[in-house]
Amino acid sequence: MNKIELEKIKQKALEDHIPIIMDDTLEVIERELTKSKPKRLLEIGTAVGYSAICFTEFLAEDGIIDTIEREHDRVMQAMENIKKAEVEDKINIIEGDAVEILPSIDKKYDAIFIDASKGKYPFFLKEALRMLNKRGIILADNVLYKGYVMSDYNKHKQRTAVRNLREFLAQLQQNNELDTEILEVGDGLAIAKKKEESL
Repeated sequence: MNKIELEKIKQKALEDHIPIIMDDTLEVIERELTKSKPKRLLEIGTAVGYSAICFTEFLAEDGIIDTIEREHDRVMQAMENIKKAEVEDKINIIEGDAVEILPSIDKKYDAIFIDASKGKYPFFLKEALRMLNKRGIILADNVLYKGYVMSDYNKHKQRTAVRNLREFLAQLQQNNELDTEILEVGDGLAIAKKKEESL
């Protein structure tokens, strides 16, 4: 991986106000992926490809990342960035709406990273659980959403996103097959692993 290009991609995304994974969140995810060394990773929400490029470093040998993005301009930008970072053999971009694409995927993944439309997190979770390998891990970013999710926030504008994120977290925590942690890094990170006894 070309680290110099990666830094340029990061700076440009920040300048263009494109939401990318925060450094402290990335640090936690790196720790998890270093331990689990996924062979297949699914990312829901590519944006400009920054997080997927970062994750390539922690894949098992000949590991691969499938990443889904619905905005065509972002797909084009991500393709360009992935090429610049010299990791195009490790990342496969699927263009389209994750809500339509996920049900048609018939693969198993060792790690699934959710970072897309907040209002769709419960749906993404349902699909992620179906596709997760036995010792798999689900990582979901922005789950505390500026602190709204854990407060009594009820403004109309973000109400659906907040309600659905609360539902998503409740589903994770009530799932007996998962060990779930909610960390206050970045904008909130959920880490859910299959429990040993449910394997």
